[in-house]
Amino acid sequence: MSAYLAIATSSLCPGIHPDDTHFAASLERHGVHVTACLWNDPAVDWSRFDAVLVRTTWDYFKHYAAFLSWLDQLDRLGVPLINDSQLVRWNSEKGYLAELAQHGVAIIPTQIVNGDGLLDVLRTMQAQEIVIKPTVSGSAWHTVRGTVGEASFEQAVARLPTDFRYLLQPFVPEIISDGEWSLMYFAGEFSHAVIKRPAAGDYRVQNEYGGTAEAIMPGADILAAANQALAAVAAIGHADHAYVRVDGVVCAGRFLIMELELIEPFLHLAIRPEGAERFAEHIAARLTEKVASQAFAAPPLHVA
Repeated sequence: MSAYLAIATSSLCPGIHPDDTHFAASLERHGVHVTACLWNDPAVDWSRFDAVLVRTTWDYFKHYAAFLSWLDQLDRLGVPLINDSQLVRWNSEKGYLAELAQHGVAIIPTQIVNGDGLLDVLRTMQAQEIVIKPTVSGSAWHTVRGTVGEASFEQAVARLPTDFRYLLQPFVPEIISDGEWSLMYFAGEFSHAVIKRPAAGDYRVQNEYGGTAEAIMPGADILAAANQALAAVAAIGHADHAYVRVDGVVCAGRFLIMELELIEPFLHLAIRPEGAERFAEHIAARLTEKVASQAFAAPPLHVA
């Protein structure tokens, strides 16, 4: 039974990303017809698809209101999103970190501050090395690192938009010395992991800043911490997710969650083709079930 899946992309990567090539080919082998569509292209008829899978909408945080409106549009059309639209809304605003902490998840210590109150809060943090980023962001957009009280840092903070909310977090030097972990899960099951390291002289691990990623198997303690974070997501009310990337760093022997990526994470599928195949098999099973249920529910034809 065939199914039709839209892969939501952006102008930054309008087609199927090279990291997703094997995944997309695997979907096709399972009878899922894949079409890459710009999420904000008004010409796309989303109703012709059985579902939409978000993959490279890597500019959504710069057009956040439009992105939320797009999610509303899919809901009105009755086109399911993978992951579902309520989960995507929840994950799109990094205030969710506070909810995870309330459920006992070890996160990097985080304050959430309105932009117009940043300077007041920073006055209480003299000489601390911190990172500031918007609660709706990606790829280190409007992200500032520095030591409170230093002129260059104060100037960078003064240039930040005041109408955003921000995360204030201590800078974690282990990101530079030991790297940042990313653990990929499909249908709630661990698939594979990488450790990401920034380029020399930088702290950002994204590849556009020269960061690198190496496949690695996490220890039992890291896996247990990631599993605890996903259990908290379920307890909050989002038990069903097709994919998630758990990002974190080991500090003083303890794995601290930095982010849970449930919208458009880079999943490092090219270095783990078996992971791409497992992901495709799960998506195909979801779609096959949906298409079959629609066929079963269709009213019988009456012949005069």
